[in-house]
Amino acid sequence: MIHSGERPYECPRCGKRFQTSSNLHQHQWIHREERPFHCPDCGKGFKHNSTLIKHQRIHTGERPYECGECGMSFSHSFSLICHQRIHTKERPYECEQCGKSFSQRSHVIRHQKIHAEERPYKCGNVGRASTLGPS
Repeated sequence: MIHSGERPYECPRCGKRFQTSSNLHQHQWIHREERPFHCPDCGKGFKHNSTLIKHQRIHTGERPYECGECGMSFSHSFSLICHQRIHTKERPYECEQCGKSFSQRSHVIRHQKIHAEERPYKCGNVGRASTLGPS
């Protein structure tokens, strides 16, 4: 069932679907208001201890993920992965409209707005419409 892509387990709160009941159970934590893990430095609460540990790097300045290519270090592994694409020239995110590729998902999402007919933001200086938000 896992490889079929079928997602028979549905969250009753938000409708998101999952392949396994354990993934659904883990997801359901996001709907709980309880945040039992608190940062001793700022008091912010978290639902998972692992998230608290990652958060604490803000206060400690710990950057355990180092780029083997240039030595730059990061507090989160995903930041290192995105950074390494500078060296590898990997651009895994492609615009379905024009085929242009990007190293980060957020960049392709921002780019795709140029293909949209709607231009909701107006430039205060020249009065031209734009897909990008107010700056």
